[in-house]
Amino acid sequence: MTTAASMTTVTLTAPPSLPPLLARGALLSPLKRPGRGAEAPATRLVLPDAHADRARLAAYREVCGFDADSAVLPLTYPHVLGFPLAMRIMAERRFPLPLLGLVHTSLTVTQGHDLPVGERYELSVHVKELTPHRRGTQATVVTELRAGDTRAWTSASTYLARHRTDATGDTAPAEERPEPLPAVAEWRLPGDLGRRYAAASGDRNPIHLHPLTARLFGFPRAIAHGMWTVARCLAEHGDAHGEVQVSARFKAPVLLPATVTYASRGPAFELRSPRTHVTGEVLRAGG
Repeated sequence: MTTAASMTTVTLTAPPSLPPLLARGALLSPLKRPGRGAEAPATRLVLPDAHADRARLAAYREVCGFDADSAVLPLTYPHVLGFPLAMRIMAERRFPLPLLGLVHTSLTVTQGHDLPVGERYELSVHVKELTPHRRGTQATVVTELRAGDTRAWTSASTYLARHRTDATGDTAPAEERPEPLPAVAEWRLPGDLGRRYAAASGDRNPIHLHPLTARLFGFPRAIAHGMWTVARCLAEHGDAHGEVQVSARFKAPVLLPATVTYASRGPAFELRSPRTHVTGEVLRAGG
């Protein structure tokens, strides 16, 4: 595990440009062969003056279903602000996992208070650790947003690079299957949803953009972004604001186009079709 004391901090004056990073990551991906003992780059990127571009924020709110007139950022929007920094780290030659084909497997967000749209924040991103997974290697990426001296928002995202492992067998630990949550809404997702979310978020992973590029990574059709699915669920849930913690687990891809069911009871939510795609919960402070 990479600790704060062992990391090299690099301060940026502007967000990195995504197209060259994605191109670099794509070119280096075939050269990377993750294996036992791989280590994460000991780099922490800091952007002292991070803020939301209002046009991109409006597009993000529209595609995810958030309130267009809210004075605060959607709970998931700092992930969008941090995405270029994460891509800069993961597109480096020193990052041992191939950028292309990385699959988002889980997300935990802790927010201390609502984030006003017009405020300037200190944003930082680092890769906390690489861990073995039964299907490959998993990276944990930590994003933090500070308002003055206060850590206002932090997230931990795990990304899986699938490759052969030394594990015997390929069976996941048995999980209890809870009773399905009550259905609340049904959504019809268009085939171009991945491209629309990519335009708003900057995440142009080819598995989300077109059936032809998705097939290169083993998917029969383009799949919805995991971050879109959890953002859309939180927009519908309506309680992800103020001091709150949200966790989500991405169970199965949503092949586009699709018809999916949003279900919820209390703090818990899920997206299914009838396969379960996302499960999660929204925990209020003191709840």
